[in-house]
Amino acid sequence: MDITRRTVLGGALAGVAAAGFAPSASAVENDFALDGLDWPGFLGTADLIWRRMPKTWYEGPFLGNGFLGSGIYAEPGRNAVRFNVQHSEVQDHRPEFGSLFGLARLPIGHFTLEPVGAITGIDWRMDLWNAELRGTITTAAGSLSLRAIVHTGQPLLAVEVEPTEGERGFEWIFHPAEAVSPRTDPKFGKPPPAGYVANPPASLESSGDSRLSVQSLLAGGEHVTAWREVTRGSKRTLYTSVAWSYPKRTAAREALKAVRRAEPFSALTAEHRRWWHDYYRHGFLSIPDTRLQSFYWIQLYKIASAARREAPVMATCGPWLEPTPWPATWWNLNVQLEYWIVHGSNHLELDAVSHALGKYRANLTSQVAEPYQHDSAGIPRTTDMNLLNGAFGTNSGFPVGVPGKETPTPEVGNLTWALHNVWLSYRHTMDRRLLRDTLFPLLRKAINYYLHFLTPGPDGKLHLPATFSPEYGVNAPDCNYDLSLLRWGCKTLLESAAELRVDDPLARRWREVLATLVPYPADANGYMIGAGVPFAKSHRHYSHLLQIYPLYEITWERPEHRRIIETSLDHWVGFEGALQGYTFTGAASISAQMLRGEKAEFYLGELQRRYIQPNTMYKESGPVIETPLSAAQSLHDMLVQSWGGVIRLFPAVPAEWADAALRDFRTEGAFLLSASRQGGKTRWVKVTSEAGAPCVLRTDLEGELTVRDRWGRPKRWRRLPNGDVRIDLRRGEEAVVHRAGDRPDLEVRPVPANGDGTPWGMP
Repeated sequence: MDITRRTVLGGALAGVAAAGFAPSASAVENDFALDGLDWPGFLGTADLIWRRMPKTWYEGPFLGNGFLGSGIYAEPGRNAVRFNVQHSEVQDHRPEFGSLFGLARLPIGHFTLEPVGAITGIDWRMDLWNAELRGTITTAAGSLSLRAIVHTGQPLLAVEVEPTEGERGFEWIFHPAEAVSPRTDPKFGKPPPAGYVANPPASLESSGDSRLSVQSLLAGGEHVTAWREVTRGSKRTLYTSVAWSYPKRTAAREALKAVRRAEPFSALTAEHRRWWHDYYRHGFLSIPDTRLQSFYWIQLYKIASAARREAPVMATCGPWLEPTPWPATWWNLNVQLEYWIVHGSNHLELDAVSHALGKYRANLTSQVAEPYQHDSAGIPRTTDMNLLNGAFGTNSGFPVGVPGKETPTPEVGNLTWALHNVWLSYRHTMDRRLLRDTLFPLLRKAINYYLHFLTPGPDGKLHLPATFSPEYGVNAPDCNYDLSLLRWGCKTLLESAAELRVDDPLARRWREVLATLVPYPADANGYMIGAGVPFAKSHRHYSHLLQIYPLYEITWERPEHRRIIETSLDHWVGFEGALQGYTFTGAASISAQMLRGEKAEFYLGELQRRYIQPNTMYKESGPVIETPLSAAQSLHDMLVQSWGGVIRLFPAVPAEWADAALRDFRTEGAFLLSASRQGGKTRWVKVTSEAGAPCVLRTDLEGELTVRDRWGRPKRWRRLPNGDVRIDLRRGEEAVVHRAGDRPDLEVRPVPANGDGTPWGMP
C-alpha cells in the first residue's frame, strides 16, 4: 500500500510542479509523517558536519544530480572557498587519441566565494534529508550565511548567501579550467599520444545580466557555463548551469535558459526536497553501529547525487571531476561496484548500467577485433559515455584484446561482468523486457567471443588461451576471471532462453561448455590467477575470486567448497603491500557468504579506519568513488542475501548487533522485504511479491510459525527439509511471518545505538 501511495503522490507532485504550482512544505511534510518515522530526525543523525575548513575534495561537501556536480572546499593559497563546477556529459570528442585523452572527461572550472575579511571559521552541515548544504562562514569583517543545492531535476547549482553588513562586498569569481584530459598532468607520469594538444582557452562573455564561459572544442561542439546573480532583500543568490552540445554549438542557449528561468531559492528547494524525501523513503535500514549506519545513508545520498538512469555511467570520480589519471569510465571493477547498491536499497531508477548497455549496444560489437564482429561483442577497460574506447595505444586507452595475443592486453571479460549487473537488475525486478531486449542478446554476443577461442585439451576439457585477470599484471591460460564469467554466462543464457521460450541453436554449445570446461586452477594457497600462474603477490583486486563473489558459482553452502574459499580469502588478504579499500569490501562480502558476521564487520571497520576519507570519499592515486559505494553493498550482504532462489535474512549479523530493522529491502525475485531483529533474534518478517516468483525464506524463526496476509488471513506455506520456508505468493500479495503465539509490533523504527557515533565530515 505504501508503494502505491508513494507512486500516486510522486506522480501528482510531478504534475503539480509541471503546472507551475507547488504544495506547501507543511503539506508535504505531513504526508511524509504518515509512515510513522521521524525521517528528518533520523537522517539528521547522519548529516556531515564541518567546523574546520575542508581543504580537498576528500574532505569537503559535495552536491550533484547525476549530471552537474560541485565539490566544495578551500581555494588553495587564497582567502576563498571553492565551488567546483563539473558535469558528467562534458568530454572531448577526438577518438584518434583514445578514451583517456581524446575522449576523456574534461574539467570545466570553479567559482571562488571571496569574502571581504579573512576567514576565521566555518560551521557547515550537509543536510541529507533535504540534500542541501547550509551554514556560516565567519570572517574578520562579519559573516556569510549560505545555503547551496544542485537541483535534482534542473541543471542548476544555486547558492544563496546572506552577508552581514561588513561582508556585503563579497564576490563570486569564475575560473575556467584548461579543457585538457586530466591524465596529462605530469604528476601522473602518463604522457599523451603524439599530436595531442589542449583545446583552446575558454571565452568569457556577457549576455544581459548573465555571464558565460564558452569552451569551444577542437573536434566541434562546445560546453558552456552560464551564471547569474540575483539580489532579493539582504540575500544574493548565484545560479549556475552547464550545458554540453556536440557536434552542434547550442550549449550557450541551453545554459542561459536554465539560469534565467531559475526560481527564487525557496521555490527551488521545495521541488528539490520533494524528490529527495520520496527517494529516501523507498526503503529503510537501521543497525546499532551508528557510525556505519551514518556512512550507509551518506552513500545513498552520494549515489543519488552521482547517478541517474539516463546519465552517463559514472566515471571513476562520478560527476565531481578532479585531477585524476582516470578521466574515463572503468569497466574492470569500478562500474560494477558503483551500482550494486541500487538493488537492495530499492533504487533501480538509478541504474545507468542497464540503460547504457541497451542504448549503446551497437557500439560494443565494434570494440572487438574485426574478424569477430559478426557475432561477438566486448567492452574495453575504459570508455567514454558512449561506451567507446577510440584508438588504442600504450597509454591512451585499453581496448578489448584477443585471447592468446599479448597486445593489446587480452582483458576480455569486462562486458560479461557488466552484464552480471544487468542480470542483478533483472532478478531484482523480474522485468522480462530487460531480459529480452538487453541482457540475453548482449550476453549471447559476449559469450560468443569466448567460444571462438575455446579448444579441447588432451585431458578432454575445454581450455582458454592466455587472457588477463584485472589487475594482476600477468596473462594466464585458463584464467579464473574468464572461466568464472564464462560459466556464469552459459548458465544464465540457458536459464534466460528457457524463461523467454527461445529455442536457441547455441544452447547445445552452452551445455557442452558447462559440462567440459576445465576446473578453476588452484593450488595449496587456493585459487590461482590461471593455469601455471599462482597468486603470488599482493593484489588489491579479487578478479581471481569472482566465482565466489559476486557470481556465487562456488558457495559456502556446499561443504566441499569451504576449504578452498577460506584458503583463497586468507591468502588474498594476507599480502598487505598492494591492498586497497575495495579489497576490504570484497573480503567483507565473501565473509558474509561464509556467515561470519564478526569478520565482515572487521573488514568494514578496517576500511573505515584505513581508507575512507572524512567526507566518505576514497582515493587511490586519484579520486575514485566505487569503494565506499561497494561497502554499502557489503552491509547489504550482511543483512540480506537472495542468491540461488533463497532469501537469507540476517545471515551474517555480528552478535553485538542485537537489533536491526529493514523496510522494503529489494531482493532477487522482485520481493520487498521488511523485518525486525530484536535481542539477537528475528522477531518478524514481511515479504511482498511484485512478480509472483517462488518465495523461499531462510531465517532463524524456528518452530511453529504464523504466516498470514495483510488482512490477517492464513497463507499457504510449508517447511522444506532444510528448514527453509516456502510461501505461496502471487503477484501483489504479501505475507507476514512470525513465531506462533507471538504478537509482534510490526512498526519499523530505528534501533538503539551501541554508543555514540562521531559524525562524518570534520566536526
